[in-house]
Amino acid sequence: MKNTIAIVGRPNVGKSTLFNRLVGHRKAIMDNQSGVTRDRHYGYGEWIGKHFTVIDTGGYVHGSDDVFEEGIRRQVKLAIDEADVVLFMVDVDAGLHGLDEEFANVLRRYQGKKPIYLVANKADTNARAHAAGEFYALGVGDGDIFTISSQSGSGTGDLLDAVVSHFEDPWEEVQDEGLPKIAVVGRPNVGKSSLVNLLLGEERTIVTDIAGTTRDAIKTRYNAFGNEFILIDTAGLRRKTKVKEDIEFYSVLRSIRAMEESDVCIVMLDATRGIEAQDVNIIGLADKNRKGIVILVNKWDLVEDKETNTTKKIEEQIYEKIAPIAYPPIIFTSVLTKQRVHKAIETAIQVYENKTKKIPTSQLNEVMLRVIEEHQPPSTKGKMVRIKYVTQLPTHNPVFAFFCNLPQYVSESYTRYLENRLRENFDFGGVPIGIIFRKK
Repeated sequence: MKNTIAIVGRPNVGKSTLFNRLVGHRKAIMDNQSGVTRDRHYGYGEWIGKHFTVIDTGGYVHGSDDVFEEGIRRQVKLAIDEADVVLFMVDVDAGLHGLDEEFANVLRRYQGKKPIYLVANKADTNARAHAAGEFYALGVGDGDIFTISSQSGSGTGDLLDAVVSHFEDPWEEVQDEGLPKIAVVGRPNVGKSSLVNLLLGEERTIVTDIAGTTRDAIKTRYNAFGNEFILIDTAGLRRKTKVKEDIEFYSVLRSIRAMEESDVCIVMLDATRGIEAQDVNIIGLADKNRKGIVILVNKWDLVEDKETNTTKKIEEQIYEKIAPIAYPPIIFTSVLTKQRVHKAIETAIQVYENKTKKIPTSQLNEVMLRVIEEHQPPSTKGKMVRIKYVTQLPTHNPVFAFFCNLPQYVSESYTRYLENRLRENFDFGGVPIGIIFRKK
């Protein structure tokens, strides 16, 4: 990535607040509890005609044995390596902290290799701004200390003037618009982050055996099979009654929003537990939002006593549980052993293509009028329905309008018949289809 800014520092100094200000909206989760941000979180911003990428990172804690903090340290170092400019944030209100000094030791190895700015946050008053001088003792940073208030925005303009001076020509902003968005969703601890890390070939998100590790919806541009798209890792979706912490509540909201904004959802299940009620709810939510769906049964390597028809039996169980939703393809995989992982992405791309395809009206009528002639709508109350014409509407999802004399008398079973024939003839695997009847 070009023109990249990494915001780093110890926990709870206001990194996510500054990140949200630089990208122009509340994208990172903020809370008074330290350690809320865990993964590298990306956003895009612009200043005086120059566009840039901003990376928010978790709070760096030196020497801790905590599994999350160990993962955060790796993520912070990856972010620094990735960045063109590093913003080392400290807290004027709290003063010079031992963790600041430890982190300064980490940053010294980058001194002279890339610009590092010492940013003293929470300098809301002149007295606090003057107190920032004590941070010169850290011996890190290019030039003066920038005193800012990320909450109010005070001082951020001067900081950005200095930062973008290192960016060469105005960079055309990375545009997510128009790129397919594929969200990886599911219950906690089914392997979502492991799948994303495997596909990207790097530790993009922290992975542990503890459910709820991922808290933000993490977006990454990805190229595969000649297609570029946005891959979104989400927090695990669990039942409302089990969402107790405020932070987890907001994480679940972000996951639902990521699902709503996506084009295709890869819904991951745990093969060792089978399809559970919450899995059914997640698939139902994706269907309700008219998303393409691929069901990925992960941890297939852990299933013992597999027989020739085991996959067929499990497929039947899944379709039975999610009925009447019958269109998502089901893939059995193991992220750990890399079994059929790329098949999942290949299928998701195909589902996106199915979702966005437009069938020419002439072809539709040639096929579907013949289908209708073979099996006419049943009469209702002595009324005969005559379908004369069909066309695909210009919508984001496949919706077909059938023009007939008596649209109010078309039965639900006949609507399903037409949907099945559309799927058979035009391949809409993984995609919900809408059918409406209009008076001709």
